Amino acid sequence: MALQIYNTLTRTKEKFVSQEPGKASIYVCGPTVYGYIHIGNARPVIFFDIVRRYLENQNYEVNYVVNFTDVDDKLIRKAEEMNTSVSDVAETFIEAYYADLEGLGVPRATANPRVTDNMGIIIEFIEDLERKGFAYENGGDVFFRTNKFESYGKLSGQNIGELQFGIRVDVDERKENPEDFVLWKAAKPGEIHWSSPWGEGRPGWHIECSAMSRHLLGDTIDIHGGGQDLQFPHHECEIAQSEVVTGKPLARYWMHNGYINIDGEKMSKSLGNGVLVKDLRSHYKREALRYFMLSTHYRNQLSFTEETMTQVERSLERITNAVGNLRHRLGSAAKESAEVTPEWNDKLLQIGATFHAKMQDDFNTPDAITAIFEWVTEVNGLLQQADVSRADLEAAEKLFAEMNSILRIVADTESELLDQDIENLITERGEARKAKNWARADEIRDLLDAQGILLEDTPQGMRWRRK
Repeated sequence: MALQIYNTLTRTKEKFVSQEPGKASIYVCGPTVYGYIHIGNARPVIFFDIVRRYLENQNYEVNYVVNFTDVDDKLIRKAEEMNTSVSDVAETFIEAYYADLEGLGVPRATANPRVTDNMGIIIEFIEDLERKGFAYENGGDVFFRTNKFESYGKLSGQNIGELQFGIRVDVDERKENPEDFVLWKAAKPGEIHWSSPWGEGRPGWHIECSAMSRHLLGDTIDIHGGGQDLQFPHHECEIAQSEVVTGKPLARYWMHNGYINIDGEKMSKSLGNGVLVKDLRSHYKREALRYFMLSTHYRNQLSFTEETMTQVERSLERITNAVGNLRHRLGSAAKESAEVTPEWNDKLLQIGATFHAKMQDDFNTPDAITAIFEWVTEVNGLLQQADVSRADLEAAEKLFAEMNSILRIVADTESELLDQDIENLITERGEARKAKNWARADEIRDLLDAQGILLEDTPQGMRWRRK
């Protein structure tokens, strides 16, 4: 098997080959930190973490960079609203972003560069473009000559003659052409600014990623990722800037995740239907949010509804019950050193092979989850048997642990969720049942239920799970 990635630039699946054997570089466009991230931001956060995890599973050393845009018009307006500084706004929402990462079960990137920490390299990058004749200054602003870069539009597939209809900025008469984009913005009175050869100002949006990705990952990145909405103009502009300066491709593979709809409508500020991650975290477990994001192929549109989340929770319950029953059975299994039963070993090998085949087919997480449900079916059948070898149980747990280490849709261990008081109550309930003190046993069950702990009597003994 070989990992295949759908490359947005070529519109084909291609075999993944990193520039340096055993190493992979990923750059994903991160948030503009003027507010809390929403569910649309969470999709690339979770998905590209899966890309990172799977590459690590395949023995790559991954250098994973996600930037912070910590100065732009939105932060300036937010600072005015909050009667504080732009840097304070950035710090507030960077910390909120990290809290949401933790709440989604996503570790931090290798690096999170900030625009304000990299002003020198950004200015040098623009100077290089100017020397090459691709940038020009007018009124303190610096623009990129789009029509001078012949392949502009190759990522999004747009015709340069029609691009002005997609430009997300107001028409500026100082531009030589409407589709030219800003590299440096002159500061308005009272705005945060930095000194530059063109006067006091700050960078445009597109230039920051070109400068910081080159600084941290080199001229060419293995994988450049982000949401579908970034293809144009952001990533298109990045390509133009970077390839002019370096003369090399900015990225070997371009990956873009699809949009998220809310109750059948595209999420947008105008509709006011955005859902913040911090609010989602108060309603759903991180595993449910991850499962939801991974239940549809990353390039496809994803629809968020309460009904969908209810279905997600039911599906997750099937998996967590199977895992819990397996772990419970392992706790009482004999400590023999028998080998795994050949037939059982073959079943597990097939499930593992299917899981990896789906992951290597452009990170097909919904089909990879289907492989996990095959594991659930087989494990449930195994646990129906009166005599099961410890080796078979351990082999099943090992396979699940590997698959789950990539997707992380089940908490690592349930035992970590119980504190000593609840453990003592469970022990006391067992003793009450032996003494036929049914009233006390029922009382403890009700008390545990209030703690969110559901007890189940199984043929192998009592086990618990969190509701």
